[in-house]
Amino acid sequence: MDSAFSGPVLITGCSSGIGRAAAERLAARGHRVYATARRRESIEDLAAKGCQLLELDVTDEDSMRAAVSAAEEKDGAVGVLVNNAGYSQSGAIETISPGQVRREFETNVFGLIRMCQLVLPGMRRQGRGTIVNIGSVAGRLTLPGGGIYAASKHAVEAISDALRFETAGFGIDIVLIEPGLIRTRFAQTAIAEVPARGGDGAYGAFNAAVAKATGDVYKGPLGRLGGDPAAVARVIETAITARHPHARYLVTPSARAQLGLHALLPGRGWDRVMRSFVSRPGAVAEAR
Repeated sequence: MDSAFSGPVLITGCSSGIGRAAAERLAARGHRVYATARRRESIEDLAAKGCQLLELDVTDEDSMRAAVSAAEEKDGAVGVLVNNAGYSQSGAIETISPGQVRREFETNVFGLIRMCQLVLPGMRRQGRGTIVNIGSVAGRLTLPGGGIYAASKHAVEAISDALRFETAGFGIDIVLIEPGLIRTRFAQTAIAEVPARGGDGAYGAFNAAVAKATGDVYKGPLGRLGGDPAAVARVIETAITARHPHARYLVTPSARAQLGLHALLPGRGWDRVMRSFVSRPGAVAEAR
């Protein structure tokens, strides 16, 4: 992608965290930014920072179509799509209801796919464009109690790899950004309902431990290897202004440390390391 390209940037999930930081940074750097959120009132202040505001719910087909159409009516096509909307819910897989699983995949995976499908025709017409998918280090490794979230981010890895091959011939770049620990309200959302899951049942103590460990990790040594949303926003800017962006960008030392350790260890070795953070559920001997 030509570094001088200044096509409009549409960002999902701008009410807080990475999406908000990206909208603020890119608008300040002269990009035309469409900042979006499910509730427009949650991003009203971004108008004063140079952003165009749109209501967009990535779980609602009409909402997605309307947002993309609004951007295309003004600018002809979306130049850059940043698929940032997403959330995590933690807990043992057996304790997460099918409805909760579907909701997470609707946001983290199906909404991302649909947004790509909606902007790609316009990008093909103009012969260029960039789609940035905000993945996670969890797309390549799984932490205790994070199975459903990791599954959604594993899916984003596969989707990004497939799209990169399918769209390159049309002048479209697909970029995957994989943050490690980022200090936002993300962790609070992930653990908010965990203590209620499992109750006093087989996974009650495990889910409570996962909630505590998830909160504590941001305060401990690993948390010091994390970053803030601005660090991801800087990488997004690097990716969308590069003539030849990388396929993947790791963000934060914590991501590199986790992936390095994961690569060195066999599966059961990784499990043993994870047990130093959270004890396994059940009464089967720890020697296994």
